[in-house]
Amino acid sequence: MPVINRIAALAPEMTEWRRYLHQHPELEFDLPVTSGFVADRLREFGVDEIHEGIATSGIVALIKGRAPGPVIGLRADMDALPIDEVTGAEHASLNPGKMHACGHDGHTTMLLGAAKYLAETRNFAGTVALLFQPAEEDGGGGEVMVKEGVMDRFGIEQVYGIHNAPNVPFGHFHTTQGPLMAAVDTAWVTVRGKGGHGATPHECVDPIVAITGMVGALQTIVSRNAFAMDELVISVTQIHVGTANNIIPEEGWFCATIRSFHPEVRDLAERRFREIVEGHAAAYGVAVEIDYDRGYPPTVNDASKARFAAEVAREIAGADAVLDDAGREMGAEDFSYMLEARPGAYLFLGTGSGPGLHHPAYDFNDEIAPVGASFFVRLVERALPVA
Repeated sequence: MPVINRIAALAPEMTEWRRYLHQHPELEFDLPVTSGFVADRLREFGVDEIHEGIATSGIVALIKGRAPGPVIGLRADMDALPIDEVTGAEHASLNPGKMHACGHDGHTTMLLGAAKYLAETRNFAGTVALLFQPAEEDGGGGEVMVKEGVMDRFGIEQVYGIHNAPNVPFGHFHTTQGPLMAAVDTAWVTVRGKGGHGATPHECVDPIVAITGMVGALQTIVSRNAFAMDELVISVTQIHVGTANNIIPEEGWFCATIRSFHPEVRDLAERRFREIVEGHAAAYGVAVEIDYDRGYPPTVNDASKARFAAEVAREIAGADAVLDDAGREMGAEDFSYMLEARPGAYLFLGTGSGPGLHHPAYDFNDEIAPVGASFFVRLVERALPVA
């Protein structure tokens, strides 16, 4: 695997960066330690400009090449998850209830490694915009950065990102042309009836019966309303109701996640969700409140940019280790907002076997960081060649 020699030499330093970040996880937009660490490293590297405080704690740093030219954006997310870590590693989280369980510490490290190399060599014509983003896991930091105008402000014309992928062979890249990851919507439904004694249900209006009816009927949206070839997932993930074995509760609530790719399918799912819940409420004599939140849009790669990124990945990983028609997955990613604003591509980079993302035993594989950093560098040098 032809990792760039200079970046291979940076591997021990990159491991130190990553493990420091892993020990100091922070959530959503509140990333003072993380963003401060990133800014300090960028100053050490001698990048041309550092713009802090974007989307509260995000950073955009600029590195200018040997000649004028276009601007290419490279993005890394920085936030962690509200999870208690169980890895037992020496570099385990020092912040209880917070953990880098999705590898954003590794993503940040890979982009920092690329930044150090690019600032040293500047073997490109144009400008690299390094986008260090907060709040990918919750809060939509990518959307906030776009709404704050980073694409126009810094003249970014194309944008790329990568995500680590446990249990994909080490050093293998996966992507696809067009839709890659799903839109994600979330629905919270509160159901109110009339509570009372479990021995006298005829004197009550039972929200439990209504909720179970709703949850069962919602599954028919996928099986009976959506075209079988249109990907759609509706999963009820929480039901909270009741306090004792002899009490019919006054109210309860449930939550669902809805994943889709196409706007018309997304609209269908919301319409039928509301119709089913409201119809069952009328049938069971309960009152309902529906809070239906449209979240991240689908992550859609530009076809030509995805092909280009796959070509670059083959230079790093070899032809047999790059799959550019890997298909879609139902996970979601707020890099989608950046791809709505500018053409680009998102890729997965295999880290080998181990616990999956969002698992309390997960830990980023430090050996993959030079591969990701080399990919970013070659992407820039190929996209912005020196004449």
